[in-house]
Amino acid sequence: MIKRFLPVLLMLTTIITACGPQGTPTMTSADVQGTAVSAAWTMVAMTQAAIPTSTPTEIPSPTPLPTFTPLPPPTIDIALVPALLPTSTQTSGDPCDGYKNLVVSQGARMTRLRLQNEAGAPVTLSIYLYKTPFGDCGYSGFTLTKGGKVFIDYPQGCYFFAAIINNPKSPSKAFGGGESTCANNDDLWMVRIGKESINLASP
Repeated sequence: MIKRFLPVLLMLTTIITACGPQGTPTMTSADVQGTAVSAAWTMVAMTQAAIPTSTPTEIPSPTPLPTFTPLPPPTIDIALVPALLPTSTQTSGDPCDGYKNLVVSQGARMTRLRLQNEAGAPVTLSIYLYKTPFGDCGYSGFTLTKGGKVFIDYPQGCYFFAAIINNPKSPSKAFGGGESTCANNDDLWMVRIGKESINLASP
């Protein structure tokens, strides 16, 4: 009787064993090391992703140094108002009756003038030359920087000086000379331009 049921019991035992819970598989040391390395790389990637991205800041370019511009030499300023100059009294048609730009004749005797700006601001200077024995007369204009000193060759004769003091806070005018203010030799003469007056100093 038992022999007849033995095969059935073996079959049931096999089925029950197969359907039962499986044993927990054990991990090798290589599997453990691989898992640790993978976890470490995952943590590094998460940490890197958590770092805020920095916006690149623009590095300012160095400011270029100002270039040196040399001051221009004194230039003839024909725009200087002739009304600053003395009033002519001649009415005979003489070329010196009225104002014109100075043109120096070939026979004119020359002297050396040192224009010295002592007005404390840039100036526009006009020099009027009264009629000389060679027939030279007229005016010419110059611009001088603050404290500027300029040497010019000019006909010997008598002069009238007029200047506009280009002070932005308090512009003014300065005058000097006349028919008795003359340079009568070829030495160096000094024209000193002040805030209110202009003087011709003998050598």
